[in-house]
Amino acid sequence: MNAKSSKLPFIGVDIGGSHITAAHVDCNTYKVIDSTMKRERVASMDSVDVIMKSWIDVLSSLIIKTDDENVKIGIAMPGPFDYENGVSLMKGQQKYDSLYGINVRDILSAELGIANEDIIFINDAEAFLRGELASGAAADAERAIGITLGTGLGSTSNGSGVTVDMDWAFRPFKDSAAEEYISTRWFSKRYKELTGKEVKNVEELIATADVAIKKEIFAEFSENLSIFLNDLIAQEKPQVVVIGGNIARSWEHFIDALTEKIADKSVVIRQSEMWEDAALVGAACSWVGK
Repeated sequence: MNAKSSKLPFIGVDIGGSHITAAHVDCNTYKVIDSTMKRERVASMDSVDVIMKSWIDVLSSLIIKTDDENVKIGIAMPGPFDYENGVSLMKGQQKYDSLYGINVRDILSAELGIANEDIIFINDAEAFLRGELASGAAADAERAIGITLGTGLGSTSNGSGVTVDMDWAFRPFKDSAAEEYISTRWFSKRYKELTGKEVKNVEELIATADVAIKKEIFAEFSENLSIFLNDLIAQEKPQVVVIGGNIARSWEHFIDALTEKIADKSVVIRQSEMWEDAALVGAACSWVGK
């Protein structure tokens, strides 16, 4: 099967720590069909039933059934996750704990009335880079790294010729793991250490923090991210690094310092062009050629 022979649009899905987004995707043009976009907040620390109801409510509105063809769904999912078998392995990450060990594919298949084999899962960072390579910030590159910065740290590369999840979030970094220094929770933790106050995310920090505190925190963040990227760039030899995720929306606060600290000056650092559409396209168009 390929995109040109399919009569039905593919469904791309992006599962985040607090939301689900889904839409029909045209895998001939690698574009999201904007009029079909659905998004809903998800209580990701709630019960299996509550989480799955949110997902099913969104997906059921996009299902199209015909007598001669089955709808195909590609789901960009954060890890750890058994992507081949559709089983969640997330635990202790402040999201989806109740899904641990649950076969998500089986539940979706039964509730949506579509075959198991018509649902595939892909790592969310991998889906992001696939989308940006197809029609986004890495479309002009042969070798690229994709980084997603948000509640977690996603890292993926096509340096080997195939787009793969690098899974560097839990790579040893300073006195912990990389994700503990390059994520929303690091910003919240560091802000509290410096001020004694709470912020829930980077957007709130930017809106409320003193200028001096913002500069200090983003300078430290740029340093952390540069150490991480320099190691990944040295291994994967990309032409382009594309950075997405919610933290990337604070681009002007860290990009100059980050660029200065990147050792390989031949590598271009770019902000995502497609944002959430990248994961939707990357996940949905994983069906192309299958």
